[in-house]
Formats: sequence, structure tokens, C-alpha cells
Amino acid sequence: MKVLLGIDLGSTSLKAVAFDLQGNIQASSSRPTIEAHPNPEHPEWSVWEPENIWGGIADAIRDVVDALGDPSRVAGLAVTGMGMDGLPIGLHGEWLYPFISWHDTRTYPQHAWWMEKIGPLKIYQTGGHAALLINTINRIMWMKENEPEILKRTDKWLLIEDFVNFMLCGVKASDFSMAATTQVLDIQRLSWSEELIGLAGVSLDLFPPLYASGTVLGEIHDQAAQRTGLKAGTPVVLGGHDYLMGALAAGGVDRHTLVDITGTWEIFMALVDKPNPTAEAYSLGTVWDPHIITGKTCLFIDAVAASMLEWYRNQFATFEEDQARLHGSTVWDLLMEEAAACEVGSSGITFLPHLNGCNAPAKDPKSHGAFIGIAHAATRGMFIRAVIEGLNYQARQMVESIEKIGGIYPTLRAIGGTTRNKFWMQNKADILGRPLEIPEIEEATCLGTAMKAGVGVGLYKNELDAFQQTYKPGKVYQPDRVKEEKYKEIYEEIYLPIYDALKPINHTIFDRFRGE
Repeated sequence: MKVLLGIDLGSTSLKAVAFDLQGNIQASSSRPTIEAHPNPEHPEWSVWEPENIWGGIADAIRDVVDALGDPSRVAGLAVTGMGMDGLPIGLHGEWLYPFISWHDTRTYPQHAWWMEKIGPLKIYQTGGHAALLINTINRIMWMKENEPEILKRTDKWLLIEDFVNFMLCGVKASDFSMAATTQVLDIQRLSWSEELIGLAGVSLDLFPPLYASGTVLGEIHDQAAQRTGLKAGTPVVLGGHDYLMGALAAGGVDRHTLVDITGTWEIFMALVDKPNPTAEAYSLGTVWDPHIITGKTCLFIDAVAASMLEWYRNQFATFEEDQARLHGSTVWDLLMEEAAACEVGSSGITFLPHLNGCNAPAKDPKSHGAFIGIAHAATRGMFIRAVIEGLNYQARQMVESIEKIGGIYPTLRAIGGTTRNKFWMQNKADILGRPLEIPEIEEATCLGTAMKAGVGVGLYKNELDAFQQTYKPGKVYQPDRVKEEKYKEIYEEIYLPIYDALKPINHTIFDRFRGE
């Protein structure tokens, strides 16, 4: 039985998972992604060592091949990754510097230069992305200014997915979706932006050739076969950005489906025909990416989500932690029971989920989180319910923003770790006022990557065929119409005005306590 291998290079783990053509896991393995701080003069600098990235994923692949028993079963593989993080490669394939991690803030001066000299709207209208501190071009500019001799010896700057592909088949290349994370892709032409690269003062030759996701990039060469256990000649298919692979597994393959990837961050993704990065789209916090489906575009919007619940638990759930240990349950079970026991609207307590600033639907790094409407009768349950309601009000704002720009998407599917939280998912359906489907998917990102490999080697006709062959329906949360109406009033009359009301106060707080 043939299998497809999906490889995921994430911030916490390096995974290799083999699936049959129906999307069932046949073998899997992982290794930790090790964040390193090798410079004693700059302990705050954060990198991924290339030997750990390649060694970790090579070991995970070997585990999978050993479990399969026959390397010839692997019909093809593809790699996905976290984006943005890359490293310089010499002409003969030598690694010249570690990956500068997205945790690393050393590129603040380079980012500030873009914001002041070029402006965020120009960058957005060229590449479809907001200008971020962690964008790849800032790392390359840092290298030019601080390690010029290394940059002179660099043949290509490879993103993390591209690096592993190079180690597997010897080809230096990237796909359009990963290239979008650099800040210097022209999203309309699907080519490197000579204008932005020129403004950065670096050579266009540093950037690898670009191909569509699903292109057969090459074959496993002898050295990679010896290291991983894969059969030499196994096709290596060009993958794409990790969240797009997860969306593929969830069925984000048509104009009817909105995919919600919900975890530390919440991302809503829609398929559109062409990018349209207008000033209005920028003001709403939307982002445009080349899709892994050839000729299509992904319109998405994201904001920090589940880390708010983690923050609440870490700071205020000592009692529940103790009770969970006593009764053999989990702290989340107890917190959700307390939340469910409270009334809709948490007796007026409302949470603005801007603990990390506001990313969407407004770009405001100076915004702060807030609880308002606290009365003497407030309970722990009201606060935890208010956190979940606040996150779901934010989700409603994001859905309204993306549908204002991209159109209406009647089907909503959610994947990610938080989908196991039944109270959160039901509350989301109630606040959004629409059914929410949680398909039965294991390892969605790896599955989508394996599906793309299958399209590339011809085992699926296209992405829709791959989804239809692997799709497993799951639970559907239907909105409670009575609660939906109550939430609509609270959302419009209380939640939406909070940001504007608190904005001047929050900006004063930021400037006084957190500004430079």
C-alpha cells in the first residue's frame, strides 16, 4: 500500500507523518525544535541551528520509514514550515549562519527603517502582508549591516522549508506562499519585487527561483537516502506555508468554505480568485497570500486567541488546579463547568482580548486588554466565561471583516487544538450565529502537506479530489437561536464600542509604561 509523507517544521516540533490515500495515519514521529542562544554577548538572540533542524527531521523521517518496513511504499513527500525564518547557503551548499528565529528581535532597526522610509501601506499593497519585525528581508538587511562577509559568500537565502528540500534533493527553490513571508514578493506578478529588494540594498540574486506549490522539485538523492532511510529517487514535491496546508486538509478548496484554525493564534482563511490589497483591506487587518492551489489567492485574518485562556489559568486558576488534582480531572474541565454555569453575557463582564495589542480587525499595537462591567457579585466563572465570549466576539469581528472583503462563506470548519474545548466551540457557534463543523482530522498540517504531495505525483486529480478522498465529517455545533440574539445585542451595544472608548487611555498607558 502506497503512502504519502507530510513533513512539518514547526516552532515546537519537527514532524514526519505517513498517510494512506484515505488520510489515515500509517506511521509518525517527531523531534523537538530546539531554540538556541549561542552568542554570550547577546543572550537575547534566538536561533535554530541548521544541524538540529536537518538532523531532527531526518531522524523523524527514518523512524517513519522504519515503521513502514519498506521505503518504496513512500510514493512522494512534501515539506511545510513556519515561514519567515531562513539562512544563507553558500554556492556549494554550505551553511553560513543559523536561522534567525521569529522569537529574535534584533531586526528592530531594519523594521523601523521600512516603516519610516517606505511606509506600511506601500509594503502591503505590493506584497499583501503587513510589514512585520520578523519578516525575512529584515534578517537579510541585518546580515548586510552586521555580517557583510557572510552575505558576500551567500549564494541563496533559503527559508526553513526550502532548506530541508535542498537537503533532500539538492534544489534551491521556494514556492509563492512561503516567499510571501519575506515581505519582498510582488503578489500580483508572483515574482520577487525588484523595487523592494532594491530599496533594501541587497542583490536579487540572493533569492531562489519560485515555483507553484505542487511542483515536483526533484528526487531524494543518495546522501539524503542514506541519512533518512528513504529510497533514492523518491519524488520531493514543493509544499507551502503551514497554515495553508492545514486549511487544505479542512477543505478550504472552494469559495463556499471559511476555515478557522484555532490555537495560540486564531486564523480565518478564505479562497479568492485575485489579491486586492487596498487601503480598506489593510485597515481591517486582512492579509493576502498566494494560495497553494495554483491560480488562487488566500485571504486571511488572524489574532492572538488561546494564549488568553492560558494567561487566565496561569494567573487566576490556582483553586481549579488544586481541585483538579484532588478529583482526578483537568483544570480545563473545571473552568468550563464554571463558565457554563453563568448566564449569557457573564452578568455584564466583558473582556477585550488585546493582551498582545490588536492585530485584527485594527492594527493597533498600543491597545491593551481589559475587563469592564465588574460588579461586587462577580465570580470566577463569570470572568472565565467573559474571556471565552471576548475571544468569540473578536472572532465575529474577524469573520465580518473577511466577508466584507472576500464575500460570504456559508460553510465554517474549524481545526486546531482548541476544537477539543466543547464549551468554547458551542459558544463560538452561538456568537457567530452559524453552524461550526469540526472535521475528524489528525495532524491536519501534515495531512494537507501529504495531500499536496499526492497531487504533485498524480495520485489525486487535484486538491478537491484529495479532500474528498480524505475527508471525515465530525461534530457540528448548531447555534442556539435564543442565545444568538442575546449575543448579537451585547456584541453591537457593548463589545464593539469598547475598543474606541478605551483607545486614548490605552495609548496613554502604552506611551507611559511601555514606550521607549
